Amino acid sequence: MASFFKSSCLFFPLLMLLLWAFPCTATTAVKPIVQVGSYHCPPFVIKHEDGTFSGLSILLWEHIAKQLGIQYEIKEYELKTLLDKIADNEVNIGVSCLSITPERELRFDFSHSFYETHLAIAVKQKSYASAAANFLTNKQLLTVLGFIFIAAALVGAIYYLLEHKVNDKLYSMPSRRAKLIEGFILGLLFITKGPFNYFEFKTLTGRVITVMLAIATTLFIASITALLASTFTLGLLSSEIRGPQDLVDFPVGAKAASTSSVYLTNRGIVHRQYRDNHQLLEALEKEEVEAVVADNAVLMYLIKNAKEQGEFQQLMVLPYPFEKQNYGFAIEDKSPYTEALNRALLHVRRTPAWRQALHEYFAEK
Repeated sequence: MASFFKSSCLFFPLLMLLLWAFPCTATTAVKPIVQVGSYHCPPFVIKHEDGTFSGLSILLWEHIAKQLGIQYEIKEYELKTLLDKIADNEVNIGVSCLSITPERELRFDFSHSFYETHLAIAVKQKSYASAAANFLTNKQLLTVLGFIFIAAALVGAIYYLLEHKVNDKLYSMPSRRAKLIEGFILGLLFITKGPFNYFEFKTLTGRVITVMLAIATTLFIASITALLASTFTLGLLSSEIRGPQDLVDFPVGAKAASTSSVYLTNRGIVHRQYRDNHQLLEALEKEEVEAVVADNAVLMYLIKNAKEQGEFQQLMVLPYPFEKQNYGFAIEDKSPYTEALNRALLHVRRTPAWRQALHEYFAEK
């Protein structure tokens, strides 16, 4: 009994000493560091020379992480590698310009959308000589001009048959050949300029046809003017590409593993793949391809900023957006942060700071 009492006197002070030295080991859990994967995608993710990141997606994530009290570290990956690592649960969340697609949803989860855009096509504007040649050989233009000449010849022939023997004012040339030419000129003026004075014609039939053609040519001239203006403007400033349906006939580029590349592949459009968007635009500048496909917001931002720095002066985004894209954060399956992250995301999107950030990155300068 005495030995037990003596041992107890030594054991209990030692136990108290251990509990005092490590008071938090049983009650405090260390929060894990969230692994964030990203890639350079201005203006959503901009990687700086010192290794830090900024941009719209980074700004949104920083606000969310602060609200949730999350510790994190960001590592850069190429797009395909990032998607694979999220699918394999090696990266907890992907933060960049990641489009939400059904194919990707099969591999991992997505947050709510935080930005909506479309796919778009960028081309290199042609030189003046090339643009002029393109304009003169434009199939649409040649078709319109051919239709005008045929219509002018038809109208001129009708008036020639009706008026050349009785109307010395309109048909003053002595030879038949010259009068035929006068008839064609009359038809051409009628088609392109509009109806003549009703009293210029001597026959009743000619006057009746004049009244009927007056209505038709007014609409015809308006349509032809609009069509020629469109053909001239687009043919001179851009290219023959008017939308994704035209890409099959031209060398095309897209970023590897992007939704743009998937879109082209699904439609059987053979295209070259490039590592990043800057490399993609360089290929267009060097005329390795005649068009590139990427997200409209990214293309507009990159080309605008490049032009401000004296680069890519002839590149332009065509005004034909297609295939809507919604950006979200890619999240590993069964993440414990998904619900809280979505709530925080919706909250940040309603703040003045987020609206101001959108204005700063996308406002015209």
